[in-house]
Amino acid sequence: MEEGGEVLIQIDGLTKRFGAFTAVDNVSFSVGRGEVVGFLGPNGAGKSTTMRMLAGFMIPTAGSARILGHDVQTDGVAARRVLGFLPEGAPTYGEMSVTGFLRFCARIRGYRGQELRERVAYAIGLTRLEGVRLQPVETLSKGFKRRVGLAQALLHDPPVLVLDEPTDGLDPNQKHEVRELIKHMRPEKAIIISTHILEEVDAVCTRAIVIAAGRVVVDATPAALSEMHPSGKLDDVFRQLTLEEAA
Repeated sequence: MEEGGEVLIQIDGLTKRFGAFTAVDNVSFSVGRGEVVGFLGPNGAGKSTTMRMLAGFMIPTAGSARILGHDVQTDGVAARRVLGFLPEGAPTYGEMSVTGFLRFCARIRGYRGQELRERVAYAIGLTRLEGVRLQPVETLSKGFKRRVGLAQALLHDPPVLVLDEPTDGLDPNQKHEVRELIKHMRPEKAIIISTHILEEVDAVCTRAIVIAAGRVVVDATPAALSEMHPSGKLDDVFRQLTLEEAA
């Protein structure tokens, strides 16, 4: 965590077992306000499972996760009020229009009347969905569906964002827009981005956590991470670390 940053996310010893298989093994870290943490690892490393436990959608076998001091299991409603979560393949009601879906999400969060309309307009503006706001979600491209998922995560302007592959399916221009949005929001939030796209780390992250076989193997700045291999390339660093863990 950056020195002096207020801790908004605290994960202690999170573990998830499925029978004899351990998907997440004693993961601990904290994230402060103003940090964007890249959560890196290959498919099956435990990234999405960790994020689901942090968001309160999966019960851990052991350990705990807190958002602004609220335990996500024992104080889940309070934790989710201050969390914006974009899960992998974020579910939406495909027959709803983009605006209709976001209005539905806003009502679920307790917004009504003018405040509801302002929240929906805010989310649509941030994610640049104006041009498709009246289209049914099911008719959108994968990239636009991803942006709808991001819009619902940002709807209530939460201080904590947990984003699983936020640029998945986006074209280069859309990726740039989302990365600029994340950088713009960074000072007032704690943000975790799960990704396997290493260029995302250089583009937006202040810190990188590498997970392999369910365990954290590195927690460092992107610059420090790049110094762990003679080539200085994050791709080479990542391969070296996962190979070391497998050995």
